[in-house]
Amino acid sequence: MAPELPEDASALDRYFWARHANPKSGWSRVASMPLLMTCIYRRNWRGLALTLAFVILNPVLFSPPEDDSAWMTRVVYGERLWTQRDHGRFSYPEILNLFNGLAALYAVYAAIERRPAEIALATALSMALKFWFVAEMVHLYEDHAPGHS
Repeated sequence: MAPELPEDASALDRYFWARHANPKSGWSRVASMPLLMTCIYRRNWRGLALTLAFVILNPVLFSPPEDDSAWMTRVVYGERLWTQRDHGRFSYPEILNLFNGLAALYAVYAAIERRPAEIALATALSMALKFWFVAEMVHLYEDHAPGHS
């Protein structure tokens, strides 16, 4: 069974996080970074706009999951826990997001400059750092969720 969001959560908060926790939401977003870089590299502005629209709408496109058995569902529930905390500046795992952002920015720069090897390397680094971060969110969720050890 999927965990209930806290009573003090707003209706919008409950709607967003519950639907975003569907594993289809997270896994379908994985392809967005390479797709964005490809659209920028090829100067495909329509494709870029459609991909950005998908990224923005994605968290509410899917129904809430029935339980938290999927790894990506635990990622999202852990991320929600993490966003509710006062964890200070540049604490771990926030530092992973900082480096992820820097790698993503460099990937955009490389795509604008049409440097395919640099795009690939920066995109891969950005995605690896993001997966490291989300794996930490799973640990956070499992450490705090009832029924997980």
